[in-house]
Amino acid sequence: MVARRRSLEQARQATPLSQLEERAAAAPPVRDFRAALERDAINVIAELKKASPSRGLLRQAYNPAALAPELEAAGAAALSVLTEPEFFQGGLEELQVARQVTGLPVLRKDFLFDRYQVLEARAAGADAFLLIAAILSGEDLRALVRFGRELGMAALVEVHTAEELERALAAGAELFGVNNRNLKTFEVRLETSLELIERIPDDRVAVSESGLRSAEELRRLRAAGFDAFLVGEFLMESPEPAQALARLLAREA
Repeated sequence: MVARRRSLEQARQATPLSQLEERAAAAPPVRDFRAALERDAINVIAELKKASPSRGLLRQAYNPAALAPELEAAGAAALSVLTEPEFFQGGLEELQVARQVTGLPVLRKDFLFDRYQVLEARAAGADAFLLIAAILSGEDLRALVRFGRELGMAALVEVHTAEELERALAAGAELFGVNNRNLKTFEVRLETSLELIERIPDDRVAVSESGLRSAEELRRLRAAGFDAFLVGEFLMESPEPAQALARLLAREA
């Protein structure tokens, strides 16, 4: 987080808030991220990322301009793009490219804690953004969810515990991402999703995240009440990500 705060200050100096607001206002119209996750289907948010803190480099030949349309053709409901540079080797330019070459709604995934970062996401074309409950106070969660709504963007609030889920509910979140990975130990437990799904109201959107690697897991979680699934490492580590996605969706590429 120290590095992200430092890079935020650098971004503020490079691009004044007024200029960023102009870019956000001129960005392409927002695509409906929530609607994409509420289809009567196995809705996969296909994640584009070059590396991760737990696995290191995931994909040597990382080309969002090629990957994004291939994943769209294979049946992705939406895309998630890692824009964090230190641990994930990402950037906003990769989100811009993915948004330009597909018709899918795109989520900015990063350590977001400031309105400026949400504006950055909109200016780059993002339709939604991730908020991690573990690193935000209830007040900050509420403010950022509300600000995103003012911009027409969806906020996917990521939780890992019942306490975080309650704070997200109190903040007015409508989309919940249950992270099966413990951010402190990196341990992955599918049971985390199964334990928390009962606490998510039926009128909200529930997304299971992390560690998903089979069509059987997705069907089990969908039967439990999840609307969508965020899948990254499994796809990025596969020689042919589009074919791997097609297998998850239980159909041929």
